[in-house]
Amino acid sequence: MVVTEQINQYIAEQDEWKRRLLVRLRQLIHSTDEQMEESWKWDKPHFDHAGLMIGMCAFKEHVSIWFHKGALIKDPKKLFEALDKGEDKGMRAYKLYEGDAVNEPAFIDLVKQAVALNAKGTKITEAKPSRKALEVPEELLDVLQRDEQAWQHWEKFSYTHKKEYAEWVTDAKQDETKKRRIAQALEMIREGQGKEDKYKK
Repeated sequence: MVVTEQINQYIAEQDEWKRRLLVRLRQLIHSTDEQMEESWKWDKPHFDHAGLMIGMCAFKEHVSIWFHKGALIKDPKKLFEALDKGEDKGMRAYKLYEGDAVNEPAFIDLVKQAVALNAKGTKITEAKPSRKALEVPEELLDVLQRDEQAWQHWEKFSYTHKKEYAEWVTDAKQDETKKRRIAQALEMIREGQGKEDKYKK
């Protein structure tokens, strides 16, 4: 199945209010640049321009659009979800719930900034966060984004909780060890548990 059809099918399978949002967001993203490309990554629609840029997903209670270099994007209208105090990550998410309307001018501005960053070849490491931008192994992100419950917990985790899991997986020396840790992390995150929670009781 070609990517466009895959995304069409994904949107068609959602509840009506989610479909309306996803269709409009897709239109707005494409309106910013004629060279925008659609892709299918981690079982979710993505929009790329000279590299990975924006992902889109329908969850049980909201629609989420995440910008992979969001930490470098200026957001004067505060569309991005607020981070926990002291938390700073490269990715930023714009969430919409049933009944919400897209702030179209502000959203288009975010997309245009994302396009400009990719066009310049800017890397997320060029951000100047209050603390080092968190680097999460792609293999871990992959399994989390395939599991709705785990992903919802992950998005709510603090920087510290995410860092503990990211470092635990990254520190694995063997592929089998890494796979085992990712599987264990998925189960714990699905339950909303931090990596070191059992030692903090």
